[in-house]
Amino acid sequence: MTVVKTVDDLFDPLPDRWGLRGDPWVWQAMREHLAGFSLPPTLGEVEAMLYTAFNRLVAVDLATETDASVFREEFAHGGMSSGSIHLETWRVELIPLLVDRARAKI
Repeated sequence: MTVVKTVDDLFDPLPDRWGLRGDPWVWQAMREHLAGFSLPPTLGEVEAMLYTAFNRLVAVDLATETDASVFREEFAHGGMSSGSIHLETWRVELIPLLVDRARAKI
């Protein structure tokens, strides 16, 4: 029996660190948004799916946005940088972490 791997499986465990206080909320939103989707067969497709989900949820294109961070009210849950999302952390650490986890599952 083949076990179907889903994209939301990539979100466990949580990363060791975040950039800003909004990042964990984006992580959870992406996990929920991608829940149930089968893991694509290539790493390029996985990465594209993650970038697309981030863009839909945060309304920022990580490939072209030059600001270091953005604020989104829907990810504000208290604290000084609440609702702030550190884009460089997503580009350099979090998306690559998820792609690396996919590498182990494909």
